[in-house]
Amino acid sequence: MENNNDFSPQQSIQLIESMINRAKDKYAEDGFMYLVWGWLVFGGSLMQFLLLHTFHYPKHYLVWLITIPAFIYQVFYMRKKYEHPKVVTYTDSIIGYVWITFVISMALIGFNLGSHKLADSAIWYSIILALYGMPTFLSGIILRFPPLVVGGICCWILSVVSVFVPYEFQMFLLSIAMIVAWIIPGYKLRARYKASNSNSLA
Repeated sequence: MENNNDFSPQQSIQLIESMINRAKDKYAEDGFMYLVWGWLVFGGSLMQFLLLHTFHYPKHYLVWLITIPAFIYQVFYMRKKYEHPKVVTYTDSIIGYVWITFVISMALIGFNLGSHKLADSAIWYSIILALYGMPTFLSGIILRFPPLVVGGICCWILSVVSVFVPYEFQMFLLSIAMIVAWIIPGYKLRARYKASNSNSLA
């Protein structure tokens, strides 16, 4: 009796190709955290501008303490999202390491600039914008998602522009960067996620 469980090499290749194509059709990235951080940084940069330019508050930079509860929320959100067993793809791992690198770099640069009392330095936002461009651009390349690629490039362009803009107005550049790099792509990712998963259920 012939064993139906035996696959020919061609059948095995076809099976692998079909699995890859199905994986391509279903996206795991729903854009939620891009929206959370995009709106948070957008609001924080505008609030800092008001504290500095309107109220002349000397410690205007303290507004960024709002990122601490947001970070804690993200840790619990990601833990809950991945608490059920699932297949972790190579793409998932790479993107995770990209953003871990970004967070560590931000923490180190923030600590170093703070230690040298450069929180009000004009170079601060130039560095921040350049850093924001890195994970955004790489995530767009890995996910093959052009809006993130464009957003990353815009962050780098705004980083150069910030050198020629007065310090208090550089915060507006950060707001623009968040709209282009995280908020708009976040909504597009969310729409793509809903569309791909509804198609997979059909």
